Amino acid sequence: MTATPLSIKSRQQEGVLELLWSHGTYRLPFRFLRGRCPCACCVNEVTGVRMVDVEDVPLAVAPTNIQFSGNYAIKISWNDRHDTGLFTWEYLELLCKDLATAAAS
Repeated sequence: MTATPLSIKSRQQEGVLELLWSHGTYRLPFRFLRGRCPCACCVNEVTGVRMVDVEDVPLAVAPTNIQFSGNYAIKISWNDRHDTGLFTWEYLELLCKDLATAAAS
């Protein structure tokens, strides 16, 4: 079972979502996070092909609202008017690890 983040903070000035997990703190840039939205508008439900990627997202994208969806995810509303993605704890943890791996290489 995936752990729940201990803390979630939107750092508007820095343009990152900061997630504190029991194994460390990770900072996901807003543009990266928006470009990895898992919703059906951004990822084809049949083929799994990503239709919106980081490069397609405006540089100044930022959350306008972040709310919990049950005890398993957050829903982010963005200033580009997109708001259909649910970011589960499991998916957020995967994004944190992917970004950390990319930064290390």
